[in-house]
Amino acid sequence: MKKYIKTICCIGAITVLAALGSCKKYLDREPGSIISSDEAFKNFSNFQGFTEELYQCIPDFTNAYWTNSWNWGEDEIQSTAQSFHFIVKVDNGDFWGWQRGFDSWGAGFMDGYSWNTGNDRMTKKLWPLAWYGIRKCNLGLENMDKLTDATPEERDLIKGQLLFFRGWFHFMLIQYFGGLPYIDKVLPSDEKLMLPRLKYQECADKAAADFRAAADLLPLNWDNTVAGQRTAGKNQLRINRIMALGYLGKNYLWAGSPLMNGESTGNASYNTEYCKKAAAAFGELLNYTESGQVKNGSQTYGLLAFSNYYKNFYTNFENWAMPGTGVGLNNAAAIEAIFRGPYWSANSSNYGTSRQYQPQFLIGEGEVKFFPTANYVNYYGMANGLPINPANSASVADAASGYDPQYPWKGRDPRFYNDIIYDGCKMVEAGIPNPSEEKYRYATLYTGGDYRVPITTSSRTGYLLFKFIPRTGNKYDLGTSYNKSLNVHLPYMRLADVYLMYAEAASEGYNAPTGKDPSFNKTAVDAINVIRDRAGVGHVAAQFLASQDAFRNEYRRERAVELSFEGHRFNDLRRWRLLIQRPYTLKTSLEFDRSGTFSTSNSKNNKVANLREQVILERQFSEKHYWLPLRNVDVMLYAEFPQNPGW
Repeated sequence: MKKYIKTICCIGAITVLAALGSCKKYLDREPGSIISSDEAFKNFSNFQGFTEELYQCIPDFTNAYWTNSWNWGEDEIQSTAQSFHFIVKVDNGDFWGWQRGFDSWGAGFMDGYSWNTGNDRMTKKLWPLAWYGIRKCNLGLENMDKLTDATPEERDLIKGQLLFFRGWFHFMLIQYFGGLPYIDKVLPSDEKLMLPRLKYQECADKAAADFRAAADLLPLNWDNTVAGQRTAGKNQLRINRIMALGYLGKNYLWAGSPLMNGESTGNASYNTEYCKKAAAAFGELLNYTESGQVKNGSQTYGLLAFSNYYKNFYTNFENWAMPGTGVGLNNAAAIEAIFRGPYWSANSSNYGTSRQYQPQFLIGEGEVKFFPTANYVNYYGMANGLPINPANSASVADAASGYDPQYPWKGRDPRFYNDIIYDGCKMVEAGIPNPSEEKYRYATLYTGGDYRVPITTSSRTGYLLFKFIPRTGNKYDLGTSYNKSLNVHLPYMRLADVYLMYAEAASEGYNAPTGKDPSFNKTAVDAINVIRDRAGVGHVAAQFLASQDAFRNEYRRERAVELSFEGHRFNDLRRWRLLIQRPYTLKTSLEFDRSGTFSTSNSKNNKVANLREQVILERQFSEKHYWLPLRNVDVMLYAEFPQNPGW
């Protein structure tokens, strides 16, 4: 029987029946748009063209709207001018806000009023595109037998990509919603859906099988394959073995975490066997990258030098170059980005994302701002590697670390100075034509300072976040055009994240800070110190190596600092079962007065007085908030697909 492939088929398992009702009219196509499956899948070129659309299903969470919310833990707070972003809804305990029916602006990257696989960044939505992508993967896998005009290498490349994406889309969904049906075949559109929700670990095991198979099929570097030579120099985003191993490890670590283990077994502690599997996957990946020989395109995988740290997140004056590569620790070109999606609008950072971090008077427009909370900034310890104090409070002196609340900016972790704008930082280099605006040259973030009022456009917390934009990105230094080559684009996973996940997995799997996977030469604490060495921070102190409980607090703090504001904190707090516990429910501001002579040349050494933290809000969470609610239109489809508890 002759079969046909309809190129814009949108049957995506559960979602589509609810979203589209009957697909018949939607799928009616002009005859010219319908090609036979024999033609679509007959050779590598055609089949790769089919597979390429999966890359179009990766949401760009940093540029999904004009302003973008992706930090939903205790790390960030939004200005009060608007309330449509999901972060505000999370603060109010309203987790329904991820859904398009509860977001009247369609601003979120998880769901929206419109979605497609084209080139519009604002229509890249995780929930619908994941189901669409899963079906597409299954459609491709079920037609592998039609790939007759291909070499074994070409077949492996196609199958490896399809398996990776099937695992990735499922992983991205279950980390938010818990166990779901694992769709590993094309579901007929004319049959009743009956697939039950699986336990989290059941889903994770199936995803792990896909990731493992993908890793075994895919190359380390597409440019080194015969098929990849046809697009040499343009293969950096194509799925390779390193990416598959990264998500194999992450999938296992999440499955072994307290929340997911509790959902699956009733035991809300770490599952050591899953953690060991995670450590093994990460160790395999790191063995490759630490060899210094594994490349993605022309760049060798490795950590970027701290002087190039910003290039993990943005590029500037580089003709819209994709962030993620730069000068490595060995002074050669390196790539730290492991997995990232394509971007579609080169100017989207200029007139959206970049402006959400600055007070309105520095850029001339914009109401929605995002500020780092004072309680989160407290995780940034001292340059000697110690936390500011055991209580994680900026107002408490600590002789052991050398932290002094009269000089709160002195001697801090170098990443603090890279990421955070504090009182006295120079913000404008150029001349300021209007004398009345000269007061904006230096950040006035003390209580009552110009950078603190009015509250709707200025800092609510006493800090600003500049991890993802240059300090010169303002109307004075760059003019109203605001530097038309600034490109903000965060990766989903980077190499530093892999080191820190390895540290967690190895220590929890082997119950010691010195735990390690047998195939990798670094212990858990070694992995953390690799990251600290890059930033010039002291190693993990002996006091945190006495027990796994002590070490757990420190590796979690390290993860909070190194991966700050990159979209990890919300899921970390959830999987650690900390989201609903104090102090993680608090968001605070830092209040203080300037004291003594204020230095404009050395802001780190400025003295303050009356330093204290004030609670801005406390989030009222309960057990139900550990999982996001599913769409009611989906859970009403059939009894075996129930809503998450409490929703």
